[in-house]
Amino acid sequence: MTRVSDLVRPLALCAAAALFIVASACGGAKANLPAPGSVEADKYLFEHGTDAIAKKHWLAAREYFKKLVDTYPQSQYRQDAKLGIGDSYVGENTVESNVLAANEFREFLSYYPLNPRADYAQYRIGLALSKQMLGPDRDLSPTLDAIKEFDHFLQVYPNSKYKGDVQALRRKAQDQVSGHDYKVGEQYFRIRWWPGAIDRFKSLLATDPEYTRRDAVYFYLAESLHGAKLDAEALPYYDKLIQEFEKSEYLDKAKKRLALLKK
Repeated sequence: MTRVSDLVRPLALCAAAALFIVASACGGAKANLPAPGSVEADKYLFEHGTDAIAKKHWLAAREYFKKLVDTYPQSQYRQDAKLGIGDSYVGENTVESNVLAANEFREFLSYYPLNPRADYAQYRIGLALSKQMLGPDRDLSPTLDAIKEFDHFLQVYPNSKYKGDVQALRRKAQDQVSGHDYKVGEQYFRIRWWPGAIDRFKSLLATDPEYTRRDAVYFYLAESLHGAKLDAEALPYYDKLIQEFEKSEYLDKAKKRLALLKK
């Protein structure tokens, strides 16, 4: 004989599922979460959190992942869910969320240093910090912090699949630091203080020979040396500009100046 409770239970589950579908349709709304102890509830939370991340529903994703982390300490999905929380903060991309993201990934590494995705966590720490970088004429502290994290990544995870991404982000961060020196040198050049400009540009090239805008550095250093009547020292920098760059706004000027000096 069929009991009433046997009929009510499936109906209740269907109703709960229907409510979840309605709640999930709104990415910014608080996620409708399953009760602790439900069959494979941790898997349910992880899959829906991952789906919310893919849809850029950052708050909903974080609700799923946090519920999993807080409720299922033995779950096989817990460590990846911890990373998912950090990713949800990175996705929001605000000053506050990027700070929280870096903290989340650091916490992950302190808890799970041997996790196969430790390299990913280290990469995301650097990424979160790089999103806090200001311009080269402003406070460089976030930029220097990001470079430190990228250097740590490259030292500890030299064979990681994220190495290329980290190197590109590090180059961008280093350009910010070198851009500060470049702007100072350019100011000295504008006021025709040749010794100051020469010293600043030479220092930049010594500390960062791969600076992305080194074509400008070559040109202004050569022009500064020319202004200081040190043409013999200026010639190699015009040559470097012409040899290393097929395209540059300074290329034609360098060729003309070089032709005149060689006469």
